[in-house]
Amino acid sequence: MPTLKEQLRGDLTAAMKARDEVRTRTLRMALTSISNEEVAGNSARDLSDDEVLKILGREAKRRREAATAFADAGRTEQAAAERAEEEVIAAYLPAQLGDEELRAIIAAAIADTGASGPSGMGQVMKAVTPKIAGRAEGSRVAALVRGMLSERS
Repeated sequence: MPTLKEQLRGDLTAAMKARDEVRTRTLRMALTSISNEEVAGNSARDLSDDEVLKILGREAKRRREAATAFADAGRTEQAAAERAEEEVIAAYLPAQLGDEELRAIIAAAIADTGASGPSGMGQVMKAVTPKIAGRAEGSRVAALVRGMLSERS
């Protein structure tokens, strides 16, 4: 089974042959980010699929934020382009957790840690983060944890 990086390269080739400009541009940028990460630090290394997923998650978040900024500035064409790029990247990311699933994971973590009130947020986040890795945005998780802990205090 090919690695995620190999899959991205293969999909880039297919997009180039199909003359799909949005997909080609997006995959090139994603592969560039991955390559930059591989050579960052003291020595070059190959990234695992989990590390590649983190980079893709970061890229998707950048596109989401840029689309919002462009839309707020009244630049709808650029906002639409950013959203299109985000959709291409999202196809490689794991499915995002729904609110109910996320609430269940957080509730279990709160019960396991015995946390209550805002002071227990660190404990709960530490327990929840590995379970939801890449399947929910951190700010969304933190807001839900904060809300659920405030209900318990």
